Amino acid sequence: MKRLALLLLLGTAPAAAAETVHFTTEEYPPYNFREGNEYRGLGYEQVVALMKEAGIDYTIEMMPWARAIALAESEPLYCVFTTAHIAERNTRFKWVEPLAIDRNVMVAREGSGIKAVTIAEAREYVVGTQRNDYTQQLLERNGFPKIDLATDLDLTLKKLLSGRIDMMPISERYYLQLREEGHPLEKRFVLTEQKFSVACNVNFPEDLLGKMQAGLDKLIADGTQKALLTKYGMRVLN
Repeated sequence: MKRLALLLLLGTAPAAAAETVHFTTEEYPPYNFREGNEYRGLGYEQVVALMKEAGIDYTIEMMPWARAIALAESEPLYCVFTTAHIAERNTRFKWVEPLAIDRNVMVAREGSGIKAVTIAEAREYVVGTQRNDYTQQLLERNGFPKIDLATDLDLTLKKLLSGRIDMMPISERYYLQLREEGHPLEKRFVLTEQKFSVACNVNFPEDLLGKMQAGLDKLIADGTQKALLTKYGMRVLN
């Protein structure tokens, strides 16, 4: 299938027009996802809005998460969203935040008989996630010995529903969406709560970063972020 890339060029001041910021992201509702030939999502809409406020040219491309985050780590003008700001990533990126606060829950297939309600009990099972996702670091940090890594979230979900893995960590909001769509999942326990952000390369220009943060700050101050959080069924930030 032909790779979908979205190039958004805005009318900008001459100083900003010399540099284009390249955003990468993955398909992970409700933060970022495809709807037909368009991109949608809480993270996506905030990035589009804050870049409009900042007056900086940019591109956005959706791809597998491991590649998306690797580009932001290796290329100076690249940023990745919607990225969990966890301790293991703190010094690996420069941050524009917050886009959202969300909880991550451990889920099992409905009717699987798995009764684990703590991290200690869950360590006995095979737990799956996508490679280089923040949940991989969370599982490793918490001593999970049997971690199954896939290229993307959809493949991990298929493994769970087919019984190839026992549990998986997932955004609480996405879990609720999957339940509404009829997927036979059940929540076992809350794994963690985290801030979601835009993560930019460590060599990303400070002047551009400052304009982007100012753009996000304006979205927060004028109520745009609150409206988007409500639109996508997320918890409104205090």
